[in-house]
Amino acid sequence: MNHTRTICKYAISSRILLLTLIILWRSLLSPYDTSASINPNCLSDSSRSTKPPILFPSIASAIEESIVWDSVFFVRIAECGYEYEQSYAFFPLFPILIFLLSNSVFLPLISVIGYRAVLGLSGYVISNVAFVFAALSLYRLSVVILKDRNASLCASILFCFNPASIFYSSIYSESLYALLSIGGMHLLMSGVNNVPALLFALSGSARSNGVLNGGYYGFKALHQSYYAMYVKKRANLVLQILFAGALRCICVFIPFLAFQAYGYYNICHGRNPDEMRPWCKAKIPLLYGFIQSHYWGVGFLQYFQFKQLPNFLLASPVLSLAICSIISYLKADPENFFSLGFRAALKKNNAASFLFSREEEPVEDDNHSAANEEPTNVRRRPKSVTVERSAFPKENQVSVKSGYYSASVIPYIIHLSFMAATAFFVMHVQVATRFLSASPPLYWFASCLMTSCGKSWRWAQLIWAYAALYILLGSLLFSNFYPFT
Repeated sequence: MNHTRTICKYAISSRILLLTLIILWRSLLSPYDTSASINPNCLSDSSRSTKPPILFPSIASAIEESIVWDSVFFVRIAECGYEYEQSYAFFPLFPILIFLLSNSVFLPLISVIGYRAVLGLSGYVISNVAFVFAALSLYRLSVVILKDRNASLCASILFCFNPASIFYSSIYSESLYALLSIGGMHLLMSGVNNVPALLFALSGSARSNGVLNGGYYGFKALHQSYYAMYVKKRANLVLQILFAGALRCICVFIPFLAFQAYGYYNICHGRNPDEMRPWCKAKIPLLYGFIQSHYWGVGFLQYFQFKQLPNFLLASPVLSLAICSIISYLKADPENFFSLGFRAALKKNNAASFLFSREEEPVEDDNHSAANEEPTNVRRRPKSVTVERSAFPKENQVSVKSGYYSASVIPYIIHLSFMAATAFFVMHVQVATRFLSASPPLYWFASCLMTSCGKSWRWAQLIWAYAALYILLGSLLFSNFYPFT
């Protein structure tokens, strides 16, 4: 069966499942907080006291009551813009798309269910459609990196039922961010240079951690400059590569910086010093950092309190999976990992060879896996390299050359390591489940455990049980306005 079609079926089926669970739990249980449907007039339109009548108020009420937690901010921003300081913690791309869809395709529905319900409906449509395309992008990226279609399929199916699934079907920016970031990674690793910068920049307009995607350009520039200097012996080419890499990184950072400047202009510009907020007077007036610290208490080790132990337990499965995936990769070839892949590049005499998809590199057939067939690059490897590899334990001799343990995965492991450390030491730790949910190495490692690396039925049961439990808990708690992650 065509894997693309299979992934589409799983992605759509999983979204139907999540939306069905949301409706089911909302109909069976009373929400903890019933204030979701409250919608005060926009500050810029305070004179409006009555709302025009609508045809189906019961449908409108059902949609509006499902707008909970951060969804309230996204819908409010789409309707009224950035009215309050704390609303600047939510980046503009998702609300902009909600506004555009509500005032174009769904415009006729405003008289039927009301404007706020249409905004909510638009948010649901954007999130769920973006999720389907994000799952397809993950499969394409996985094929490029893992060179194994079966392992890539398994990883993508795991993503379709990931433990943070409730957020990918709600009015949250997770689906949009995953589509833009993973889509950018796929294009970049396929040899495309400029379009990924645009996608990464847009991902930074959806979530703050999108700026970290600029690191992929930095990693790529380092290896290309190494190749230009030590293989081609062209110093001028090194400067060109570094300049182009820096320029693309700046393009990725621009939306984040522009949004901070926008917040500074709205809140600080033209105010008397006595009226200014504290962050306005800082040498580097970073609004986002102030909001996270001031309103939500985010900071290094700020969450390390005994009363937060349940939240650490809630985040422990995804953090454990992340740590195991990092340690497993590190143990497979520590020398190459700590050299940031330059050791593998030196052996190939091509510092950039493992950063791109190459036509001549084999991709496993749908009916074969890397565990059952000797990789082509092993058969062609010079004898001297094979002897050197024999110094490693036998269980690592194949894994370090292909699949999850290939050198191509190094930048993703570095990215995941930084994200996991940030989630554990700095953020509200329970957010780690959705914060890390768009990290491809988690699904590659889980797929590796279930296919080529171990083929362990026990691991498969454990991983699927974890996903199923968090999908049920998330749809139950989150949809009824109870804390989840």
